[in-house]
Amino acid sequence: MIKKLTLTSLTAFALLTGTVHATDTQAPAMQKMGQKQGMKQKKKHSPFLIKHGLPHMTKMMMQHWDDEKLALTPEQKEKLLVIRKETIGGVKQLKPEVMQLTKAVVQASKAGESAASLKEKVDKLAQLEAEATMIHLNCIEKTNAVLTPAQKSYLQSLRQAKKMAKKEMKQKMKGQGGMKCASGKCGMAK
Repeated sequence: MIKKLTLTSLTAFALLTGTVHATDTQAPAMQKMGQKQGMKQKKKHSPFLIKHGLPHMTKMMMQHWDDEKLALTPEQKEKLLVIRKETIGGVKQLKPEVMQLTKAVVQASKAGESAASLKEKVDKLAQLEAEATMIHLNCIEKTNAVLTPAQKSYLQSLRQAKKMAKKEMKQKMKGQGGMKCASGKCGMAK
């Protein structure tokens, strides 16, 4: 009885102080969970009207800039850098205002302000998010205009491979069932 109480107390203390570490087999799963939460936070703070589903072409171009299979020419690289600069510059200009308005609307709503009193801010927020989304869509269109059909096909295959890898990882994680222990019995022998 005293052993269980001591073990429970130590476990609770470790949890409260953050000193519990995942085992080597759990570490990758825990790391993935942290990355997933980070991605959710990024989407939460996205200035776009469409939060996911559209490819980020300039990011993808930079990741595969010197990929021999993609085979970007110096002329293409020059055009793509201009597109990237325009896109990032436009979005960076809008993002602070989008984030500020989002925060203001949330705080005002929590403080009990009426929906009607927030309409003007919400309309402005929607307009800014739509503007950022149009910058994104224009980036996709301009990037596709620079690429050859073979390059577009190659990028599509890369996106599909990444999507399949994510799906497989999700299924693998689901199959593991997360943490494998009953409540209060992690690592304890009977």
